[in-house]
Amino acid sequence: MSAQSELAQLLALAMRLAREAGAIQRASYEAVQRIESKSQPNDLVTEVDRACEAHLIAALAKERPRDSVLAEEGGGSERAGATHRWVIDPLDGTTNYAHGYPRFAVSIALERDGEQALGVVYDPLLDELYSAVAGGGAQRNGRHIHVSHESDLRRALLATGFAYDKAVSDDDNTREFRAFLKNAREVRRDGSAALDLCYVAGGRFDGYWEFKLSPWDVAAGTLIVTEAGGRVTDTQGGSAYRSGSRVLATNGAIHDAMLDLLVRTRP
Repeated sequence: MSAQSELAQLLALAMRLAREAGAIQRASYEAVQRIESKSQPNDLVTEVDRACEAHLIAALAKERPRDSVLAEEGGGSERAGATHRWVIDPLDGTTNYAHGYPRFAVSIALERDGEQALGVVYDPLLDELYSAVAGGGAQRNGRHIHVSHESDLRRALLATGFAYDKAVSDDDNTREFRAFLKNAREVRRDGSAALDLCYVAGGRFDGYWEFKLSPWDVAAGTLIVTEAGGRVTDTQGGSAYRSGSRVLATNGAIHDAMLDLLVRTRP
């Protein structure tokens, strides 16, 4: 089987699994459920997070038993010698979900030999499925998408988020938020990094930045932005995927302006 044929099959698998996890989320949305805290009081996990992760891991164990899996709730496992690794956020936007706020998604990415190979993000309430394969462009529900063409930061619609430790850390993104609030058209904060990245890819947002992210937050979305013609770096202009937690994703046209403002805003 050719590499491209294999990727097509793996993309189909990821899309199917994302829809299945999304169905679990829809079935329990706005229902009473057990909610627990993890690292901070506002770092939440629900029984639906765990149910979605268990479903995804069990399906991958059956379909791809030799692959490694990195999953937010810790259910995955590394496998010695594995050439493929799945990176999963079973429910991105848990706080939103727990409060009945309709902004959450399933995020599934695949690395092959350490490189981004494909990404899928599914919004189960809007029934929007974003997907990308490295070198193959990005799609929403089967139609190609592209980043916006806005080149003036003053006219840009941006998105961001705040880390779970914002109550106890001075590195809380408030300086940066204020700077962009004063220098862009508007800033949104909706609580799902995966969807924010997909909205950059689809042209709804012109740019997005956030700090203290984890691999499962961005593994799928950053590839979707890149394949939609956008640019993704860390907040110093380096590789976001390699350095990890500080991400800037834009349409490319306002990237340098956002980088410059981020650098000037740092204490």
